[in-house]
Amino acid sequence: MKTLERYIVRRAGIAFVMTLAAMTGVVWATQALRQLDLVTSKGQTIVQFVGITMLAMPFLVLVVAPFALMIALILVLNALSSDSELIVINASGGSRFLVLRPVVLFSAAIMLLSATLSLYVAPLGLAQLRDEIARVRVDLVANIVRPGRFITVEDGLTFHIRNRRGDGSLDGLLLHDRRDPQTVFTYQADVGRIVEAADRTLLLMQDGTIQRRPKTDGDISIVRFQSYAFDLSALIPETSTPIYKASERPTLALLLGTHQDDYARQNADRLRAELHDRLSQPLYPLAFGLIVFAFLGQARTTRQGRGMAMLGALVACIGLRTAGFGVSTLISGQASLTLGYYLVPLIGIGVALWTILNDSGRGAPAWLAHMGDRLAEAADRLQARLARRGIGGAA
Repeated sequence: MKTLERYIVRRAGIAFVMTLAAMTGVVWATQALRQLDLVTSKGQTIVQFVGITMLAMPFLVLVVAPFALMIALILVLNALSSDSELIVINASGGSRFLVLRPVVLFSAAIMLLSATLSLYVAPLGLAQLRDEIARVRVDLVANIVRPGRFITVEDGLTFHIRNRRGDGSLDGLLLHDRRDPQTVFTYQADVGRIVEAADRTLLLMQDGTIQRRPKTDGDISIVRFQSYAFDLSALIPETSTPIYKASERPTLALLLGTHQDDYARQNADRLRAELHDRLSQPLYPLAFGLIVFAFLGQARTTRQGRGMAMLGALVACIGLRTAGFGVSTLISGQASLTLGYYLVPLIGIGVALWTILNDSGRGAPAWLAHMGDRLAEAADRLQARLARRGIGGAA
């Protein structure tokens, strides 16, 4: 790349990374709150909670990346215009395509990133997230042992612990067992730990007592122990293979039609729609880059405002992505309309290219100027109406 191209790409890359980090962080925080029960009710630590929710990060980056690209290019092109750099390029005889080339290269790089995330990384992360959530739901400690609460595991068996340490050991353990038809057992121990041994899950208790009370009379016998193992194998919930949704399945499996389980057979249309949605998503970064350049790539003097051009770029990009979401919802399950997934971003690319190639030099397209005039007239009318109300109120 030439010096100018490296300069533009570097500035766009820095702005993109900063914008992507900020936007992804906000979206991740809102999505992570949906899994907050992993900490509050499932007994997982903050580290485990963050690790599990971070598995959805590639999918969030995929969704946010086109908008981060849009904001980054708007900032860079607006800065180039404010610093009169576009004017200098134009005055020196350079074509606007000198700026278009690095914009296209940068958009193509983000398109490749989106393709990698869409086709491989994001589905893999969502599948691992499904596995982790399924693991948490059958975790014995998470579902049975909760500090400060009496948990009835099954009829006649109750657990209580005072605290659970960071290393997994249990303090102040109480186990009340009424399942035996003849005798009631109450186990108390200072420390307990759940261990795996000989294909069994055992509760290993230390420094405690066992109280045995026959149900027929009131005599109680107490046995002290230094170490005692209680079998928990029968209490562990049965694990089952997670049911992966369409967005959690590998792209190759969607393409070849493998993994024909009950979900796949009942949702064949949804799997097909997911495949086309993944293949079409990488087109949006390129469309956004061209749209932003169509609005802001023209050199302007400092007396020519760029507010309407920036607004037009924002509205056009958001409108294009909204149209993509709408089309995906409308044609989902209709195999004959799958071309619509690709048609929306391709129309955006085509219109942006046509505008760039046929721009007469007025900066923004004529239809944008017409829209700007209408918005200005509406703003003037609104301001006049508010002024009249203010005068009437003062009187």
